[in-house]
Amino acid sequence: MAFKILGVDHIGIACKDLQEGKDLWTTIGLACTGEETVAEQKVTTTFHPTPNGSEIELLVGTADDSPIAKFIEKNGGRGGIQHIALRVDNLPAAIADLQEKGIVMIDKAPRKGAGGADIAFAHPKSTGGVLLEFCQHEDR
Repeated sequence: MAFKILGVDHIGIACKDLQEGKDLWTTIGLACTGEETVAEQKVTTTFHPTPNGSEIELLVGTADDSPIAKFIEKNGGRGGIQHIALRVDNLPAAIADLQEKGIVMIDKAPRKGAGGADIAFAHPKSTGGVLLEFCQHEDR
């Protein structure tokens, strides 16, 4: 099964303070178009679309043991780029193909993410230290 990367879907940025992050991105010209809590991932996120269709996604942990809180702790108490998400046309095929090529997938099957997307993460140990998210949207 083949899949295609359609482009950068979003860049996920961990924040200690969501309002402060929203204010910054709004100030530089990217308005917030929504906020969503994904309880399963212990995160609240906001969306800041760019004119080319990609987004800046701000993430704040909702619990001390959330992946975002752990990222900030490892990053010396600072926020920063936590992941890069690539939009694909066929997420199950992408997972299978990437695994065949030796990429270690955190998610062996698609799961629901923010904005209603189906998502799967690849482990940074097999992607040059970058946490990659692969996502597919039904409406895009």
